Amino acid sequence: MIKSKEINFKVSALFILIPIFVALVCLGFGRYSISVPETVDVLLKGFKGEGTGEMAYSVIFNVRLPRIILAMLVGAGLACAGAAFQGLFTNPLATPDTLGVASGASFGAVFAMMFDANLVVIQLLALVFGLISCLITYNISKIKGKSSIVMIVLAGMVVSAMFQAFVSLLKYVADPQDKLPSITYWLMGSMSAATYKTLILGSPFIIIGIILIFALRWRLNILSLNEDEAKSMGMNIKILRLLIILSASLITASCVSMCGQVGWVGLLIPHLARMMMGSNNKTVIPISISLGAVFMMVIDTFARSATAAEIPLSILTAIIGAPFFIALLRRTGGAWS
Repeated sequence: MIKSKEINFKVSALFILIPIFVALVCLGFGRYSISVPETVDVLLKGFKGEGTGEMAYSVIFNVRLPRIILAMLVGAGLACAGAAFQGLFTNPLATPDTLGVASGASFGAVFAMMFDANLVVIQLLALVFGLISCLITYNISKIKGKSSIVMIVLAGMVVSAMFQAFVSLLKYVADPQDKLPSITYWLMGSMSAATYKTLILGSPFIIIGIILIFALRWRLNILSLNEDEAKSMGMNIKILRLLIILSASLITASCVSMCGQVGWVGLLIPHLARMMMGSNNKTVIPISISLGAVFMMVIDTFARSATAAEIPLSILTAIIGAPFFIALLRRTGGAWS
């Protein structure tokens, strides 16, 4: 028992330290290259209020640090939400947009862009419409005051398609010279608009959602049982299911509101976590959070550094995620439990 606890502690410490180390490397990576020791030195001086006039300080604190924090939060949040939905729906293909939240948030952001709104308004409308789409999905799924997993998933598909149609309609009527390019680029995902102001507005929702799912992670195993077995264990299935859905939806809406749509993270990372640690959600959730943060930081660093023009995130996640997911499926034979 002691050895098992020691191993678990070492594994937990490792998956906490890896994102921190990757963040330090990514902070120094770019056209203005900074080594890891120099990065640590600049961070320490910056937090003490020293060295504010240096070029390295300006690059790290004003340009790269907000992006790294946002990438870490978005990656951790989407991976956590994806793992939670896969456990809740007992479906390996469930993603953070299963309930149409990302499509609703995208509609809110595009609607704000049509009226030349600032970033704060865009973020607020995206968050509001993301949560509205979740509420619509949950209400549609109710039959005689009750909702089932199948009805929730089907309602989510319908709501997602509806909001995607609304987004397409707005793109159709948008000014092709002015607004359409910015809308299209935003929908493909980017961390370029990351600032401390947007982080203060959106990050609390992601953090709250992650904390709630992390606290309820062991109960996700019970939700994989049928309702009679779960109820016999003293679980309030309705409340638990609602908490997971709201937490994951809050995360997804906030992520989309800050950086647009980013695909594959919520699908790929939980599968990778299960391949490494098994199907117990008690370990899958924290591992997904760690791997998601690392994956998104690496992707964003490559997006801003590979070429002179920044590459949209959804392009990179698809190019990297799809072949990796195919290899993962061939290795596991599609088995999932």
